[in-house]
Amino acid sequence: MTENSQNSQNTQSTGDSERDPASLHTPVLLERCVELLAPALQAAGSVYVDATLGMGGHSEAVLDRCPNARLIGFDRDSEALGLAGRRLARFGDRVTLVHAVYDEFDSSLDELGIDTVDAVLFDLGVSSLQLDEASRGFSYIQDAPLDMRMDATKGVTAAEIVASYGEEELKQLFYRYGDEKLAPRYASWIVRERAQAPIETTGQLVDVLQRATPAAKRDAGHPAKRVFQALRIEVNAELGALERALPQALNRVAVGGRVVVEAYQSLEDRFVKRLFETKTTSTAPSGLPVELPEHKPEFERLVRGAERAGVDEGEINPRALPVRLRAVARVRSPRA
Repeated sequence: MTENSQNSQNTQSTGDSERDPASLHTPVLLERCVELLAPALQAAGSVYVDATLGMGGHSEAVLDRCPNARLIGFDRDSEALGLAGRRLARFGDRVTLVHAVYDEFDSSLDELGIDTVDAVLFDLGVSSLQLDEASRGFSYIQDAPLDMRMDATKGVTAAEIVASYGEEELKQLFYRYGDEKLAPRYASWIVRERAQAPIETTGQLVDVLQRATPAAKRDAGHPAKRVFQALRIEVNAELGALERALPQALNRVAVGGRVVVEAYQSLEDRFVKRLFETKTTSTAPSGLPVELPEHKPEFERLVRGAERAGVDEGEINPRALPVRLRAVARVRSPRA
C-alpha cells in the first residue's frame, strides 16, 4: 500500500474544492453494474470493493442502493481520491479510501483486517479526469508534457520511455499494447527524430507520428491513438497489475459474492475472459461418470459473453462504446 487507508472525510485536497466530480465523469453501464453487485451486498456489514474508484460514481450508486454495505475504494490517482472523497463524504464511516494500485488488493485488505469481501468492481482503463486534464499528458488532442502516469507522484513518464527505449523495444511495445500496424515505421521515426531534439510533449510526439504516417493511411483514424494507448499501458503497467489483481479479488470473495469487470481494450478483456472461463469450468477429467464436489466450478457466469453499452448510452457518453462487461459469482468455496 502506498499510503495509509483513509476515511473519506480526510481525502479532500484544496485543489479539488471547487470541482464537481459528478460533472467530470459519467459512469459506464451504471445501472447494470449496480444490478449485478447489489444482490451480494444486502447483509449487514457486507463489504464492497471498488478497485478503480475514480471519481466515485459507481460507488455512490452502490452505497445508495445497498445501505448495509461499506466501501473499500482503491485508486492510484490522489486527485481522483480527493474528488471521490468529497462526493462520498455523506456516507461517513461506511467509506474507506485507499491510495494504492489494485494489485495491492490482498495486502491492503490485510492491513484493514478484512478477510473476505462480498462484491468487487473493476472499471479498467484511463478515467475522464485523466483524459480531460491536459496537463496529465494522456490525450493526443491537447499539447502537454508527455507524462501519462496515473499516479503522478512516482514512476517513469511516457517521455522517458520515448527517450530511452530502443527502436526494437518501441516497435514491440506498439505492436503488443496498441496493435499498431505501422509500429516499425513509427518506432524508426521516433528514434531518428529524438536524435535531433528531445520529444517531451504530446504535441511533439503527435507531430512525429503524423509526419511518419503514409498519405494513404491518413484517413484511417488518428495516427497517435494506438501509440498513446500503448505508452499509457506501459507507463502504468496496467496489464500486469490486472493479471495480479483479478485473481486476488476472485480468491477473496465470499460464497455468494460477485466480481464485475468493465474492460475497454482487447488485451484486458481477453485476460478477463480467459480467467473467468477457467473459474466457471469443471476440473473433472473427461470420462468420469460423476462429477466430484471438488471438481465443480468455484464460480458461475452472471452474463453470457460480454455485455456492451446500448446505443442510447453511447450517444450520451461515447467513451462507453468500447466497453465489455463480464461478471461472475462465487458458488463454491475453494476448500469445499
